[in-house]
Amino acid sequence: MIAFDLRCSNGHCFEGWFKDIDSFNEQNSMGMITCPLCKDTNITRVLSPVAIKSSQEFEVDEEKSKNNPPDLGKLFMGVVEYVKNNFEDVGTNFAAEALKIYYGITKKRNIRGTATAKEEQVLKDEGIKFTKMPFSKTEDDNN
Repeated sequence: MIAFDLRCSNGHCFEGWFKDIDSFNEQNSMGMITCPLCKDTNITRVLSPVAIKSSQEFEVDEEKSKNNPPDLGKLFMGVVEYVKNNFEDVGTNFAAEALKIYYGITKKRNIRGTATAKEEQVLKDEGIKFTKMPFSKTEDDNN
C-alpha cells in the first residue's frame, strides 16, 4: 500500500491509500476519488514529505530524532528554489503558454508564472494540471 497526499480543486487536502500509482491513476481517471469535505472529484496529488535512503547502514537515534524535527520551511524553500532554477518564467502568459504546450503548439517544457482565477478555471476545464505555489518577490526577480 502507498499513501498519497491529495487535494481537490477547492483546496481541501486529504490522504488516500492505494495499492500502487496505477491504482490511484485508474481510480482518479474514473472519478472514484472524492474529497471527504466537499465531494469534489477533481483530485490531484500534492508534494509529500520526502524520505531518502542511504546506501550506507546507520542507526537512527530515536530520541534525537524527536527533538530535532525536519525543518519544513527549509524543505519548502528548497522546492521553491528548484522551481525557480528549473522552470521557465513566462510571467503573466502562464495560461496561454500552458494551453500551447497542452495542444502541442509549442515544445513541452517546465514553466512557471501567474494566472488569474478565470485563467486557472479555463486550465482546469481543459484538463490541464498545474500546482499553485507561493513565491515572494526578491530583488533577484526584478533583474
